[in-house]
Amino acid sequence: MASYKGAYSNERSFGIALPVIAIMFVGAVYFMSQRTDAGFASFILVGAGAVTMIYWVRMLQGIAQDHKPAYTKAREQESKNWMYDLMKGEGESVFVAEVPGPEDKIAVRLIDGVLYIRGSGGFGKEVPIEGAEQMQIVDFKYRNGVLTLRIR
Repeated sequence: MASYKGAYSNERSFGIALPVIAIMFVGAVYFMSQRTDAGFASFILVGAGAVTMIYWVRMLQGIAQDHKPAYTKAREQESKNWMYDLMKGEGESVFVAEVPGPEDKIAVRLIDGVLYIRGSGGFGKEVPIEGAEQMQIVDFKYRNGVLTLRIR
């Protein structure tokens, strides 16, 4: 089955989960430090736990960020030789293009008004779509080498 990603981002998930995990971790370290009579050692343990948690939160946020492919002038020139149809309606657009398959090698993403299409054999195209910044892909079909997308 081919894959596509809509407007949803992993950053939104980590934006909620990471602070909750951080608070739980610091609370657990604080609770453990209170059970000992170490005094200054518990302060060091809480500090080390907080520094470790900050490090891991930043690492996980870096992993969760969506990395957009670079849209360059060379890609724009290459896109001019490739034919596609974009039919705009009221609140909806339909995109149709030939993309080399098989279906499980097709990947489509719509990020900040740019449609990223990847196929087999190193095929990759970026198509800027005006007014699609808040839209997402609602239907994905691939039949006989022809990709059809509905964007709302």
